Amino acid sequence: QVQPVESGGGLVQAGGSLRLSCVVSESLFRRYGMGWYRQAPGKERELVATLTSGGTASYSDYMKGRVTIFGDNAKRMVYLQMNNLSPEDTAVYYCSVGHDWGRGTQVTVSS
Repeated sequence: QVQPVESGGGLVQAGGSLRLSCVVSESLFRRYGMGWYRQAPGKERELVATLTSGGTASYSDYMKGRVTIFGDNAKRMVYLQMNNLSPEDTAVYYCSVGHDWGRGTQVTVSS
C-alpha cells in the first residue's frame, strides 16, 4: 500500500492560490475515499474537504467557495486547489486515506 504523500505547499501572498497534491493508495481510496485536513499552530487539526471514491466532494464551511478537491485516478493523485488564500489559512495540510496519514505540507500565507 502507498502511504499518502503530500506536496505543493509553500509561501504565497494573501489573495494568491496554491494547488496541493497527494499520492494515495488506489485500493484504500476506492474503499474509503480521502480527506484533506489542516492544523494551524496551537490549534487542533480540522477537516478541509473530502472526496469519495465515487467523486462526490464536500467542503468545510470556512473553505467552501475557495477550494476544490478533485482526483486523477490514473495517476493515483488527489488535489486540493485553494484560491483567495488569507493568512488565517496558514497551516500544515494533511492528506488522509482510511487510517493512513501523510506527513503534511506547509502552507504559509503572508499578509
